[in-house]
Amino acid sequence: MRLKDKVVIVTGAGSGIGAGIATRFAEEGARVVVNDINPKGGEATLAAIRLGGGSAVFQQADVTTDDGWTALVGAAQQHFGGLDCVVNNAGWTHVNRPFVEVTEADFDRCFSINVKSVYFSAQHALPVFRAQGKARGGSIVNIASTAGVRPRPGLTVYNASKGAVVLMSKSMAAEFAPDQVRVNCVNPVFNPDTALSSAFAGGEVDEARRAKFMATIPMGRFSTAQDVANACLYLASDDAAFVTGVNIEVDGGRCV
Repeated sequence: MRLKDKVVIVTGAGSGIGAGIATRFAEEGARVVVNDINPKGGEATLAAIRLGGGSAVFQQADVTTDDGWTALVGAAQQHFGGLDCVVNNAGWTHVNRPFVEVTEADFDRCFSINVKSVYFSAQHALPVFRAQGKARGGSIVNIASTAGVRPRPGLTVYNASKGAVVLMSKSMAAEFAPDQVRVNCVNPVFNPDTALSSAFAGGEVDEARRAKFMATIPMGRFSTAQDVANACLYLASDDAAFVTGVNIEVDGGRCV
């Protein structure tokens, strides 16, 4: 098992990509703190992990707040005795629309959930990683987006927030490396099965919109939660012990 006994926090794990990451990590032996602001979704992921014989707890928390991260890291330490990896998956987007029509409230929410949450994760996880020692180290995997490196029109504020995550991941990697703490980024392409897909598309993901997005992906299919989870699994595992500051596009060639 590639993550045997590693303690991992996965945010936004109540559905979609986050649920896929949490369950995949548990299959590989990780002890998972499942996080979501929605207890119904989080508890469903927890039940699926336990049904499969995995080890996990659910911790409801708002990842845009300092208190939320105090609770999350505290849950990892209380239930599993430490922390090895944080996967910052929680995300949000405004509805696809012209830049000048995005409200200030949507701008603030987008940057709070997508960027500020990553800031708070490091504020709370890094001291734990340092206290545990360089031999154990630590890992942070940030879920950004192909939008952060190859933006689409109508999503400018979202694109900018994910671009911030990409650059912040690189800078964190350079700064935290002496502590043997690795920071990497995974950039999924559009997935029509996530809760945010209609917001990305600017409306119901009908056949016309699906075809429009599909035409931009050379490999001819959309990303899945499993695709993203497998990339995260590599970065969180000891197979990537000397990998930090990278961005893995899980996009079927979209960003080539």
